Amino acid sequence: MTHVNPHHRAAVSLALALSSSVLLSGCGVLPGGDDSRTVTVWLMRGSASPEFVERFTADFEKEHDGLDLDVRVQEWTGIGTKVKKALKEEDGDGPDVIEVGNTQVAQYVDEGGLYDLTLESARDLGMNDWLPGLAEPGRYRGAQYGIPWYAANRVVIYNKDLFAQAGIKSPPRTREEWVTATEKLNSGGNQGIYLAGQDWYTLAGFIWDEGGDLAKETKESSGDWRGSLHTAAARRGMEFYQRLQALGDGPRDADEEHPSQAGVFAGGDVAQIVTVPGAARAIEEKNPELKGKLGYFPIPGKKAGKPGAVFTGGSDLVVPEHSDDHKGAVEVIEALAGKKWQTELARTMNYVPNKAKLAPAVAGEEGVAAMAAGAANGRATPNSPRWAGVEADNPIKDYMSQVLMGGDPEAEARKASDQITEALNVGGL
Repeated sequence: MTHVNPHHRAAVSLALALSSSVLLSGCGVLPGGDDSRTVTVWLMRGSASPEFVERFTADFEKEHDGLDLDVRVQEWTGIGTKVKKALKEEDGDGPDVIEVGNTQVAQYVDEGGLYDLTLESARDLGMNDWLPGLAEPGRYRGAQYGIPWYAANRVVIYNKDLFAQAGIKSPPRTREEWVTATEKLNSGGNQGIYLAGQDWYTLAGFIWDEGGDLAKETKESSGDWRGSLHTAAARRGMEFYQRLQALGDGPRDADEEHPSQAGVFAGGDVAQIVTVPGAARAIEEKNPELKGKLGYFPIPGKKAGKPGAVFTGGSDLVVPEHSDDHKGAVEVIEALAGKKWQTELARTMNYVPNKAKLAPAVAGEEGVAAMAAGAANGRATPNSPRWAGVEADNPIKDYMSQVLMGGDPEAEARKASDQITEALNVGGL
């Protein structure tokens, strides 16, 4: 949903938290013989439950005689610095497999230290079926360095009672149906939708649906990027955002966490919010009367039958170039990214599997099923190693607020595009 980057944390911050210790070392490990090897794996806190790790470790070691696992759970805080340090270690004592945010791969490749997994991904891992929002940011300069592990993205959470009161019998399938339904819901003191003015992840989806983007590389693999919010396609995306945002009382100069939109929705007079399905837990904890009354649907697209584009947060698995056991590392990734353990992870943690064809694994969970439907049309932020610099002082947020408060859309878009261009090119326009 940037594991270190804010956008990834926003996408997965509501996933189940781990209660394990920071270190799960050698779960289920049996003493090996003289020829045994140990593959060290770094997984991030919240990505997999201790029970999942224990089951996976025991099964993997049973299936791979002489290969032991040392699974270590890492904290998100400060992980970027820790990974960069690990990638520079040349003695082979560092991790062999690392879970990283899907949008961080380009930065790590650019700074050096990742092993090229292109041949393995093409041969054994079914790369043509991967979700684009995970696969594309894992690819850099034509090579695959990150193997998709799991995804999370936004859906629409709605209040079933308010939908019924408005006479809406089924969720909207297109953008225009969505606007019409929201207008009906926006009556009797209720808000049809609560949409904060600076929810730029949701805006990005509308821009992608229109054929636009946040930034574009001038030539493939050139490293020269230009902000593109001022293009006609991107501005159409902002126009739709403006229409939808006006159908509620969301703040025009704040993002979805200020105040928390889950807290606002829990008040009971908001019909819809755009967020990850895991937000339902916070809503129900704040207002238990809403238990059983929450529904979910994918963000609608321009045409029925295809959900709208969404920002896909999630994880990729990478291998340090200096690992002393590339073969063992790849075997671990093949297992974690394969059908058996993808299905198990999705069901255990309510994530979206790395391939759309595995979505039936979560069909029984309404919120996750809606998320999986959207993930099939998922995207990631521009695959520049300097994108984190854009988010650090995000001009997209200010652009959105200025337009929503009456500023000139074309002038504000051009200004934001120039700021993005400067951030992606280290001060050079």
